[in-house]
Amino acid sequence: MEPCSCDSFVALPPATTDNRIIFGKNSDRLFDEVQEIVYFSAAVHDNLGEQLKCTYIEIDQVPETYAVVLSRPAWLWGAEMGANEHGVCIGNEAVWGREEVCNEEALLGMDLVRLGLERADTAEKALDVIVDLLEKYGQGGNCTEGRMEFSYHNSFLIADRKEAWILETAGKFWAAEKVQEGIRNISNQLSITTKIDREHPDLRKYAKQKGWWDGKKEFDFAATYSYLDTAKMTTSPGRYCEGYKLLNKHKGNITFETMMEILRDKPSGINMEGEFLTTASMVSVLPQDFGLPCVHFFTGTPDPERSVFKPFVFVPCISQLLDTSSPTFDLEDQVKKKPHCKPDRRHPLYQEHQQALEVILNNEEKARTILDHMKKMEKALFQEMESVLQNKHLDIDKITNLFPQCTKDEIEIYRSNINS
Repeated sequence: MEPCSCDSFVALPPATTDNRIIFGKNSDRLFDEVQEIVYFSAAVHDNLGEQLKCTYIEIDQVPETYAVVLSRPAWLWGAEMGANEHGVCIGNEAVWGREEVCNEEALLGMDLVRLGLERADTAEKALDVIVDLLEKYGQGGNCTEGRMEFSYHNSFLIADRKEAWILETAGKFWAAEKVQEGIRNISNQLSITTKIDREHPDLRKYAKQKGWWDGKKEFDFAATYSYLDTAKMTTSPGRYCEGYKLLNKHKGNITFETMMEILRDKPSGINMEGEFLTTASMVSVLPQDFGLPCVHFFTGTPDPERSVFKPFVFVPCISQLLDTSSPTFDLEDQVKKKPHCKPDRRHPLYQEHQQALEVILNNEEKARTILDHMKKMEKALFQEMESVLQNKHLDIDKITNLFPQCTKDEIEIYRSNINS
């Protein structure tokens, strides 16, 4: 199952600088799947009799939802990763183990990411939201659009300004590990071993019934619910081990730029190429000082090495993210009935980025110019955001249009160099 890959990372003091928590994630999906960056404002839902339509099923709505920014495959309701107005960030990974995957339509792991962000103002509350929904509605359904059937269980990395939680699932069963300092990463495997801070009430009983655990030796979740030799997890080949090594290499000096370097790393396999590739990336800075804003960087385009990390900060009256929003289709149901009729979901930034990528691959001189302009733009943005994080000064009028303007600037780099 290694071809479908994602990696999520978190670094907490003292592994980071300036008393910040740094969250990062690469979303690795089918090479031609478009990922969009979308914003949904906070909302009050008066008519609780109405059901909420997720990707496949309807669930009960809640009285209030928080503002969220999401990086998501454009065909579905949920998200691969995102953040909310309270500084909660979530990313999910596909995992497999001994518990059989259900192909019946239920909540996707990506639906659970969005639901956790919309309904929780801390990381642990988001965990509560996800496990409650998992118990009530289950997880399952096709995780790709149209042409292939592909289902999996999910793990989640959930972070806020104070701490992080790892949540790993096997059907309706789950285990959770609290992370309060240092480094932690997850990939496409169960990774919680004997440090279990919360768990499904029947987790161990079920394992005994299935003959996976004798009830005598120390309970190891990953070893019990999968086929892993957990003693070798941080030394065996694979992206989980490589991701841990990259985090550990920079431990004590991890910044948001360090996290971006990790997400851009190709030799480790973290920045993936091929039929499954890194289609979008996210890095968030979560200051432990509540007087400072959280800053969330998104690419909205494939291959972070050839993409610009653009900042988003929650303020009132955010401008719509039109250039990273995919077209919507009125005849969605008819499209779904024709699996070979895949709609064109490319948003403006994606289209321009792909054209630029063709130039980069085929014209060495223009490639240097385009990549140089992208790096200069990104460096200026990093300096601007670092100033905000250091000085506690927000120009609200500018921040309202920050991400949309950055996207327009990136598009202009592509257009001016392609046409020159």
